Amino acid sequence: MVETRVVVERGDELGERYRRRITEVYVRSFAADFIAFSRDTGKLADAFEHMLLLDRFYVALVDGEPAGLASLTEGDQTLFAPRWREIRRHLGFARGLLCYLVIRRWFMAASDDARPGLAEIGFVATEPDFRGRGVATALLRHLLAQPGYREYVLEDIKDTNTSALGVYTKLGFTEYKRRKVRFARRAGFTELVSMRLGQDPASGPATG
Repeated sequence: MVETRVVVERGDELGERYRRRITEVYVRSFAADFIAFSRDTGKLADAFEHMLLLDRFYVALVDGEPAGLASLTEGDQTLFAPRWREIRRHLGFARGLLCYLVIRRWFMAASDDARPGLAEIGFVATEPDFRGRGVATALLRHLLAQPGYREYVLEDIKDTNTSALGVYTKLGFTEYKRRKVRFARRAGFTELVSMRLGQDPASGPATG
């Protein structure tokens, strides 16, 4: 099997011409979480395209095409800058309002543990055609090599996402908490898992 060559770039370094493709990867990868707003991934991409802060996303490229993405934030940094009118234009008033409020409440709130030197990795995704080819691993290794961070966390991974949990474990992440979510079973999982890598001054080094 020929090894896939993966190049990782920050979204803003790729530029605005990649914005739509980055948004499409994001929307397709998390479509199940957006069903309440629309089942049409094209419509969701139209609604979300404006709001991604590209300097917070890292993109895995294979032959120049986005094959995966992940986000990296610290402290109170956010990933999105949603505009209500733009979302409403594509999703309508009722679903647009629900979507806008959910994004503001759930996707833009800083973690309770946020602090300088602690990086949160999120929205790790791989396009279906590139799964199993090391894209997510390449992305994560690139993020872990970024300077200035002492610890990394991955928050709220579905316990049924065994492939992702396996990749994170191989890279040295260890589970440090689980939480139950109301109606989780309806969405096909039981608990949300959070994992950590690096030195936590309060509890000592994470161990694997």
